[in-house]
Amino acid sequence: MLVVALVFSLFVGCGGNNAANEPTNTGTETETATETETETETETETETEVTEPEETEMVMNWNLGGTIETIDPGLSAAVNSGHVVTNTFEGLMREVDGKPEYAMADSHEVTEDGLVYTFHIRDGVKWSDGKPVTAFDFEYAWNRNTDPATASDYAWIFDEFNYDSCKAIDESTFEVTLKAPADYFVGLTGFSTLMPLRKEAVEAKADGAWASDPTTVICNGPFILTEYVPGDRIVLEKNPMYWKADEVQIDKIVAKMINEGTAALAEYEAGGFDFNTTLPPAEIPRLLVEDSTFMIEARPGTYYLNLNAHKLTELQDVRVRQALSLVIDRVAITDMLNQGNIPAINFIPPGIKDTNGEEFTDKALAYGVDIYDMENNIVKAKELMTEAGFPNGQGFPVIEYVTNSTEGHLLVAQQMQDAFKTHLGIDMEVSSMEWGVFQELRKTHEFQMARGGWIGDYVDPLTFIGFYTTGSPLNSPEWSNEEFDKLIKDSAYATGQDRYDMLAAAEKIVVEDAWFIPIYNYVDPIHQQEYLKGVERTVLGKFFFGRAYIDK
Repeated sequence: MLVVALVFSLFVGCGGNNAANEPTNTGTETETATETETETETETETETEVTEPEETEMVMNWNLGGTIETIDPGLSAAVNSGHVVTNTFEGLMREVDGKPEYAMADSHEVTEDGLVYTFHIRDGVKWSDGKPVTAFDFEYAWNRNTDPATASDYAWIFDEFNYDSCKAIDESTFEVTLKAPADYFVGLTGFSTLMPLRKEAVEAKADGAWASDPTTVICNGPFILTEYVPGDRIVLEKNPMYWKADEVQIDKIVAKMINEGTAALAEYEAGGFDFNTTLPPAEIPRLLVEDSTFMIEARPGTYYLNLNAHKLTELQDVRVRQALSLVIDRVAITDMLNQGNIPAINFIPPGIKDTNGEEFTDKALAYGVDIYDMENNIVKAKELMTEAGFPNGQGFPVIEYVTNSTEGHLLVAQQMQDAFKTHLGIDMEVSSMEWGVFQELRKTHEFQMARGGWIGDYVDPLTFIGFYTTGSPLNSPEWSNEEFDKLIKDSAYATGQDRYDMLAAAEKIVVEDAWFIPIYNYVDPIHQQEYLKGVERTVLGKFFFGRAYIDK
């Protein structure tokens, strides 16, 4: 057996700890001040007795943004629910300072051929109800999340690390068998879909409802859910059974769901939030200059469009899809948003490199698109529309575009709406809706064009394009391409530069077929009060508060 050294590549531009610089203003206290009670001297007492000061509960106020649909680790697919899962559950590993460290496991071995991993569960780790976390909890979770009946949006991720099977040898030994080696597998074991689950908790309520009910949820992370009000707030409290409970200083996290940037900013500036990532784009330039508690961090992900040619016949012509992409001014959009986002024509973001050190962003130059030469892009787009039989948009129907109702998304929609009309003569109607409703709409594939967004789950090019395969639940417009599917499948059995070349060729197919149109690469705008210390941010942008504290 070969003992594995833990190595995890850092994503360029991302940091681990998000402690802010010194601010220009501080927040107000949300809890009552510590009270000191002094016993009065009685006739029989010779000394005045003074009690010890009561400890003030350490409460963190956090804005999660949009409504959370589920915090079941096996069903969670949204970014904000991922933050909650990261703080309430824990896998075999947990990322710390950009690399995986042992969590529920305390060691592992792998066979020489890289196919069989044996993890040893740490002694004494417990669920929030005091029962031990065992290898059988991992076996149950992995089998449940790969079962089609569960309908996990992330079941496909098992294919991405070439998963074959798993079994609990005994309570403390968990064995995983892969179909082919996957160098990034160990780091992935901290991902939410691979976290352990208690069978009796999951089966207490169907469709993930168990995880949103304080009476049924059982966690193994630093915090446990104690209140859940849909669309309003989630309350987490310190889990005394967590194996590192002595490191957890925050007693309670009150997480609100304010999706409107102006309202969230006002609440933060009034001291109502200690941590917030929902901000109005128009305020970003001011905050960068005036507010030292505001920062922008790079994030490995892409904002894009889904074009569903199954619902609009005219979109079945690749020339039309490419023309729509060509007239989108990505630089103007990122300038308008003022958040530091990076204009993109690729899905694999900057910082992901092959074995030769070459950036993937240089490999898939989309059908001649030059982000900084809109004049030529527009000329080419008009030529394509004429070739397709729609000169100046003649005879082309109105496109229906759907997005969730955050201010930034609506600004992007307006920019595209103007570009399609001005340069191609195409009208586009915009429909916006609450986040949960929008998520469900994309899952049903009942749209012509819809906003999309993706944040990578591990540091490898596959995480940014693997879910476009035929039948993937995250392939919203149900695109299918046999050559792309084959490249993704074959890459699982390739190694070194051969594997990266396959993935680069696969990305080129996605980009040029233009059912998915990349707009920009993400960044995280972050507001963190100066007295909130020790907040950690993973390479892929998840926030962890297990070692955070408030120092007022």
